[in-house]
Amino acid sequence: MQNKLSVTPYKGTRDFYPEDMEFRNWMFGKFKDVLKNYAYEEYNGPVLESLDLYAAKSGIELVTEQTYNFEDKSGRRLAIRPEMTPTVSRMIAAKANELTFPVRWFSIANFYRYERPQKGRLREHYQVNVDLFGSDSITADIEILSLIINVLNNYGATSDMFKIRINNRRFFNDVLCKVTNIPQNKHIELSKIIDRREKIDRESYIEELKELGMDDESIDRLEKMYTISLEEAIAICPNSVGATELKNLFSILYSINMSEYCEFDFSIVRGLDYYTGTVFEVYDKSTENKRALFGGGRYDNLVGLFDSNKQISGIGFGCGDVTLENFLKTHNLVPKQRNNSSKLMILNFPGVDYNKLFALATELRSILPVTLFTDEKKLGKQIDYALKNNYDYIAILGEDELKDKIVVIKNLKTREEVRVPRDNIFSYFNYPNQNETKKVK
Repeated sequence: MQNKLSVTPYKGTRDFYPEDMEFRNWMFGKFKDVLKNYAYEEYNGPVLESLDLYAAKSGIELVTEQTYNFEDKSGRRLAIRPEMTPTVSRMIAAKANELTFPVRWFSIANFYRYERPQKGRLREHYQVNVDLFGSDSITADIEILSLIINVLNNYGATSDMFKIRINNRRFFNDVLCKVTNIPQNKHIELSKIIDRREKIDRESYIEELKELGMDDESIDRLEKMYTISLEEAIAICPNSVGATELKNLFSILYSINMSEYCEFDFSIVRGLDYYTGTVFEVYDKSTENKRALFGGGRYDNLVGLFDSNKQISGIGFGCGDVTLENFLKTHNLVPKQRNNSSKLMILNFPGVDYNKLFALATELRSILPVTLFTDEKKLGKQIDYALKNNYDYIAILGEDELKDKIVVIKNLKTREEVRVPRDNIFSYFNYPNQNETKKVK
């Protein structure tokens, strides 16, 4: 006897039923509203890329431990995309001579990483990716931070719900040279340990630092960096280019009243190797969901990876659907009513000419979503179907209604029932003639 196939999706992935898609479309729709207001344009890329693309810049951990990769029939090493930044950088490099910079692009796509599924982290997730290419100005960094704040404000989030924690990779690297005894060629390794600082227990963190070669004195100096102010941190490396960038960034944040959302945090590193300047993570301040929601930063050298003559700077971020959903639900920011479109079902009366019912459905679909019930079930069961599936209206066109040239419209929310002239059916929905094409809200 053949074993039955499992109905469970692959570990770390999800099925999206219609109600899940409705929520996801609402969540991403609110995000896109702000992106469009900032004049960002949507793009997408392939789900398969050369493994070399990630090996070159994303970091060895992502390539060796987290990518789904394989060899195709022609012997090419491919990966299912674990992130979007290398792809969009490749796309920018390919069209660099045709584009007008700065370029503002965004995408909403799914990604795969082979890691242990846990709260806020799955093997497959959907992510909004936002990038600004071709501007070296600190005001580009400000624009990205402003966009993030506006996105979260658009859901109803306030400054007491989240905080953007900011650092600078150039400054970070200069500080490591000052306060640790670790040679520069091991700084990427050290940064990855620091990036895991809040994700592993204290004992393991110290052990990893010592295994890399740090002594107790260096560890103490490094630990002090996590608690000092921006001014105190800058005083340690006042001649650092990164220190100047941080100082200028926070000066503008204060002047435009964005500082309540932002704070300096030396521990923010970002685990990917390609970040070069400003780096940031957005943190949920709730004790129930105290974790990073998403993050990003500046990467000045990625496009040059494809053509050394094209040095195009970039700054951006990625926001995953799982962590964003957890944040919205933790702070009760998900409205019960998310879909404003009303929908109507036409009852299938036995003995009534189907062409008449079909014509009514076709006509009404120009102003709202309409279902013509397909089976000749008892009317009570049809109405029960409409109620269970959250229809707002039912339309009744039986033999008596056809004879009287009317349609009975029943509002299932208010229970109101109205007889409407068949040749003026739009009047019920406040559209006086049949040439209207606006949707009922």
